[in-house]
Amino acid sequence: MGAIELLASYFGFDEHDTDFTTELVAGITTFLAMSYIIVVNPTVLLPAIMGFNEQGEINQQTTIDGAVYNSNEVFQMLAIATIIASVVAVLVMALYANRPFGLAPGMGLNAFFTFTVVIGMGIPWQTALAAVFVEGLIFIAITAVGARKYVINLFPEPVKFSVGAGIGVFLLFIGLQEMQIVAADPATMVTLGDIAQNPAALLGLAGLFLTFVLWARGMKGAIVTGIITTTVAGWGLLLAGVSSAEALAPDALLDEGTGEVTFEAVTSPHYDITPLVGAFVEGLRDVDPLTFALVVFTFFFVDFFDTAGTLIGVAQFGDFLDENGELPEIEKPLMADAVGTTVGSMIGTSTVTTYVESSTGVEEGGRTGFTALVVGALFALSLVAVPVVAAIPAYASFIALVAVGVIMLQGVLDIDWQDPAWSVSAGLTITIMPLTYSIANGLAAGIIAYPLIKTAMGERTDVRLGQWAIAVALIGYFYVSTSGMLG
Repeated sequence: MGAIELLASYFGFDEHDTDFTTELVAGITTFLAMSYIIVVNPTVLLPAIMGFNEQGEINQQTTIDGAVYNSNEVFQMLAIATIIASVVAVLVMALYANRPFGLAPGMGLNAFFTFTVVIGMGIPWQTALAAVFVEGLIFIAITAVGARKYVINLFPEPVKFSVGAGIGVFLLFIGLQEMQIVAADPATMVTLGDIAQNPAALLGLAGLFLTFVLWARGMKGAIVTGIITTTVAGWGLLLAGVSSAEALAPDALLDEGTGEVTFEAVTSPHYDITPLVGAFVEGLRDVDPLTFALVVFTFFFVDFFDTAGTLIGVAQFGDFLDENGELPEIEKPLMADAVGTTVGSMIGTSTVTTYVESSTGVEEGGRTGFTALVVGALFALSLVAVPVVAAIPAYASFIALVAVGVIMLQGVLDIDWQDPAWSVSAGLTITIMPLTYSIANGLAAGIIAYPLIKTAMGERTDVRLGQWAIAVALIGYFYVSTSGMLG
């Protein structure tokens, strides 16, 4: 029996009506669609580790585990951690769950780590990593006994079918802010940025529209192509002297003293991630038990509902859900993200989750874990390109957030907007996320609203006891999180 026959037998190609070539193409497609995370995840996590100076700019140097590192070295460490965590999680998805889903540190979850926990709550990033590790272990335990599956199946249907769109709007908002297309305004809170006077914003906007045009034409890897094209255009304008280095060059390639471009980041790769491992160990020591428990609870809450929502959203997009809106054997793909989260936290990255971009591979015919195995292999191969990612500016990398956010809005088509319980729960889930900068708050709002509106409609008997219990528990969470007990 040849290698292809062995793979066909192990993954069940005949049972799932697929073949080697189809699965291979599907895996390549999924990787191209989600590989932007290798650049974007370090970009999102970097402020948490580097911190800010008095001018509100990201520091160019920081001390990790007793040694001083510059922003580019930390960026490359985070890129490597992103790849390794992705490979580990994808291997579990491929070999254990046998599902065609790609996994990596989650968009939205990394933003929660940086902007809510570390910057907003003032929790040291080392402690935050340790908290992610602990909640990862908890997830492994409760997934193994089936408790996680039970709670997820209690989610009200409108919340299940709206969470993807809510996360999409959240990512869309973050991306537009970071690209400086949307800016703060004292009167209206947010407004259109000064795009005409900002070369980075103009270039980012052009790259965003290029990405959408390519995606609309069905091009595989449209997001990656948009990022690369925008990066090349930015460097072209910079080298031609059309714009200044300060305006268009990536921060990682700017000399802190002179402000001029230096290519040391690209020519001197940094593959040592042991400092991040040491920082993780440090995060387990000398922590206040109550504070640490509250941080773990916060991560547990957000990760539980965010990961469940993303997985359901991907399964919905790929038509894997049954007639009750449930994913058969959901505990297996959940174990993949639990293991990936635990390992990822140990090497310096935030929560790992299933990617909505997996739907691109599913559309290509991917139906088994071999699709995921191909994704993992390509992530592993991308390690050789880590130094190059330092040359990609933020106005290019954040194109991914906006594009993915828009794509995820497709989930609203499955919502019954004529039913008050559906419209209120789904509407709150979608809008509260970006307005409060919290995926957890949006999910909680939708889950709490559902039994209340159902009761108001005279349909109290349609609400399960477990749904009431979750709603009450989330009200308690809101009380704790807004009372100042979480920092």
